[in-house]
Amino acid sequence: MDHDWLQVQETLKLLVSADAYQRWFRSCRLLSTDEQRMVIGVPNDIHSVWIETNYWGELVEACSSVYGMREVKLSVCSDDVEEVTVTPVSPFHNDDEEPVLADDDSLEKRLKSAGLNPLYSFSRFVVGNNSQFAHAACQAVSKTKAVGYNPLFIHGGPGLGKTHLMQAIGQEWLRTRPQSRVVYLTCEKFTNEFIDAVRKGDLEKFRKRYRTAELMLIDDVQFIAGKERSQEEFFHTFNTLIDGQRQVVLSCDRPACEIKQFEPRLISRFECGLTVELQIPQEETRTAILRRKMDEWKVKLDDSIVAYLAQHIRSNVRRLEGALMRVATYSSLAGEHVPLEKVEYLLRDLLREEATKQVTIDSIQKAVAEHFDLRLADMTSRRRPASVAYPRQLAMYLSRQLTKSSLMDIGEAFGGRDHGTVIHACKKVVEQIKSDHSVKELVGMFEATLRR
Repeated sequence: MDHDWLQVQETLKLLVSADAYQRWFRSCRLLSTDEQRMVIGVPNDIHSVWIETNYWGELVEACSSVYGMREVKLSVCSDDVEEVTVTPVSPFHNDDEEPVLADDDSLEKRLKSAGLNPLYSFSRFVVGNNSQFAHAACQAVSKTKAVGYNPLFIHGGPGLGKTHLMQAIGQEWLRTRPQSRVVYLTCEKFTNEFIDAVRKGDLEKFRKRYRTAELMLIDDVQFIAGKERSQEEFFHTFNTLIDGQRQVVLSCDRPACEIKQFEPRLISRFECGLTVELQIPQEETRTAILRRKMDEWKVKLDDSIVAYLAQHIRSNVRRLEGALMRVATYSSLAGEHVPLEKVEYLLRDLLREEATKQVTIDSIQKAVAEHFDLRLADMTSRRRPASVAYPRQLAMYLSRQLTKSSLMDIGEAFGGRDHGTVIHACKKVVEQIKSDHSVKELVGMFEATLRR
């Protein structure tokens, strides 16, 4: 076994840089192996996270070249431990997780079969004002077949937790309904499998797989925009599930009505259930997320560093966790206190992006009012002459394009108007951009000016 493991290490030296091998793989050791899987020991959670994130393909390739194809697991162990229990280790490891998720092999197999990641549970999702309603709706769907919530349509920017909440629904569904058929997949995978089924003449098998699910979770539905045949197939799959009172949960990076090149009949069906939005978390929530991750990763950083990250990394949770990972990795490897100056250096690229001027509804209203020689109060007034209505619609469109504000928030900022008014304004401006080159140039000018 020692000789084989030495061969794995030599192969890794060829697959990764010398620095990466010394830093991440030199301290790894083989804990156990059999015909199905092999367990590799790593010194701490940081090593596990970094290898899984950046070098997993290289590690699997090196192991397969020597031991043949088998499952590879990482496990944190101390220097004096020769063999440990086979337990998956991840950056989300939490000793407080419900035992059924950690120890119930049958549940683990069902989750894997459904395409679900057991790490995405409700207990690991940090709820804030930005996600409270969405979280509550997802929990409701996971516990009962609520007809009014079918479909459940979750939208929001990247890295805000859409996939986490979707998979949490599936996990809870399987935990309480073990015999249910749950399917999670991205819309890209749906499209690719559909194309493959058409090519092989195997559409019946494809349709049977997806139209018999009791819970269907489909991520990134915006992917099929402009793909006519995929939309047609998706439409009939969706109808079959809804008509059969099967629960459907969808996620998207924007409201259904704003997806370009989407069939109106699909949009109307997506909007017939419950729509919830995930927004950018506030600083208090970002702090809570950082502290949760530090507990799970067993990382300790000064409160001042945590506060700094929460204040300066604002755009999404994924980027926030990435920033924490960088700082935690440096602290672990250097074995020293991390000064604020070092944090700024480690995160210089992220901070540069985050520091880009934040466009607000107020700044948009002010810029549009000045350009059209209007009073700022006209942006929120009930006056409707064309000289006021058009600039106001333009400002609503820019607010939707350049800020992360919800339709409801935009309507409220423009004198308490409802979201339907905002949608109408956005659609009208989009039509004008397509038909009038001067409007397109004007919008481009505003976008450039506001972002400077």
